[in-house]
Amino acid sequence: MRRSLIQTVLPLVFCIVPLLAAVLVAVALPAMARNFYLQRIQSSPIDWLILALGLTLFVIQMLLTWRTLQWRGPGFDERPDPWLSNLAQAAEWFPMLGLLGTVAGILQTFSQVHTGIAPDEVIRLYSPAITATGSGLFMALVNILPTWVVLTGRGLIVSLGGGEATTGEHEPAAGDGHYSDAVRADRP
Repeated sequence: MRRSLIQTVLPLVFCIVPLLAAVLVAVALPAMARNFYLQRIQSSPIDWLILALGLTLFVIQMLLTWRTLQWRGPGFDERPDPWLSNLAQAAEWFPMLGLLGTVAGILQTFSQVHTGIAPDEVIRLYSPAITATGSGLFMALVNILPTWVVLTGRGLIVSLGGGEATTGEHEPAAGDGHYSDAVRADRP
């Protein structure tokens, strides 16, 4: 009973961790900064692009993470592993998209400086630079968590389920029913 509970409920619990981390980061931001961000992204197409791509990638990764943490017979369902690795690498693009938005916002601001604009207008023109940076960094952070959950979760599930926990160097022997060769091959 304990083992099946660990192998069925614990993967779901692990899949909640990245979502909770994202909420924690969002809540930990100063309220004024969070409100400024939420007001300014409404008129920023680069933010919508970053957030839409990031959330789509996150949902796909979380589905793959849940599937990857499922215990199937002698080991984990490893079919999603290559997809998770590739999608985690895609998270590296979000800071670059944020930087692109930052540069665009700065260029937009500087293009109007010669007209003698008011400070309020400078802030309005410059805000896409700041929000794009925030969106890119937030999406990068959120999208690296699913891979970490898989790596950490598998070891904990095996350990709590009565198997040997692995550290990479002293892994269980092949055919022992805890890890398959594909998981060992995936580890550095």
